Amino acid sequence: MHKSQGNSQEHIGNRTVLAFDFGTKSIGVAVGQEITGTASPLSALKARDGIPDWSLIEKLYAEWLPHAVVVGLPLNMDGTEQEMTQRARKFANRLHGRFKVNVELCDERLTTTDAKAMLFELGGYKKLTKDKVDSVSACVIFTSWVENAFS
Repeated sequence: MHKSQGNSQEHIGNRTVLAFDFGTKSIGVAVGQEITGTASPLSALKARDGIPDWSLIEKLYAEWLPHAVVVGLPLNMDGTEQEMTQRARKFANRLHGRFKVNVELCDERLTTTDAKAMLFELGGYKKLTKDKVDSVSACVIFTSWVENAFS
């Protein structure tokens, strides 16, 4: 996708973004490019009660040098918050505190459903491993965020 020369947000559109789908046992990860609006799933991170191996996240930041980070915000279908909402916010705050990169939250309702549908289209049930679903969910979170950022 080519942006017009006169777009005042053109510099924003070239950023690399890490997206996270927070979970207590697994955290999906994707890397996206604003200029194309697409993301690729990376290996999900194992977590113990929502706490990841921070050294692995540090390696992700060092490898991808993200300009921004997006964390999916799990909400109830009616938009109200739940326990996981607060835990995802806490994770986002820790990312910002540790790495000093702008962290944004993105409503993630239906991303797991969308990710499962996408994986099924790519190869059926054999592709529906938990690791892949979490990281494809992170791709869907990125896509949703980037579409809202430029609409």
